[in-house]
Amino acid sequence: MTEIRTPRLILRRWHDDDLAPMAEINADPDVMRWVDDGSVLDLDATARAIERWEEEWDEEGFGLFAVELLASGELAGFTGLSVPGFLPEMAAEVAISWRLGSPFWGQGYASEAAQATLEFALQDRGLERVVSICRVGDEASENVIRKLGMVPERVTTHPVYDFPLGVHAIDLTEYEA
Repeated sequence: MTEIRTPRLILRRWHDDDLAPMAEINADPDVMRWVDDGSVLDLDATARAIERWEEEWDEEGFGLFAVELLASGELAGFTGLSVPGFLPEMAAEVAISWRLGSPFWGQGYASEAAQATLEFALQDRGLERVVSICRVGDEASENVIRKLGMVPERVTTHPVYDFPLGVHAIDLTEYEA
């Protein structure tokens, strides 16, 4: 089982008891504001999402980690790697992403988890390059992307919702520099 520990977090595969707290995160309009069309997800949709995330782990050798606070054992959300299949032009890439519940914002958890995930991608999984795709204007995510050392590559348009998406990237040589 893949698990990463940081000073304050455990990044791990999903457990059955993660469903309710992740569904609560996905049901928060503030959390979902920058995701797709901003719609919240219910318990069933969250269960299907976790199932897809676990399947990606089995198929790709990477996926979205559950992010657990080391001190309390609370589920804070997720961070991890996925193939951004929703954007056909990026289907050959691996993207890093994150989603934390609003009580966990502003404490550096997203950056801490994303940094550990980026290291996992480039050093453990041997990826040569990682991208991040973020809705233009999502300043909190753009801040995490900058902290990761990712550089803007281009702006594209979401194929379904027709809003601008910023594509950022880092490759192994930039990461090691």
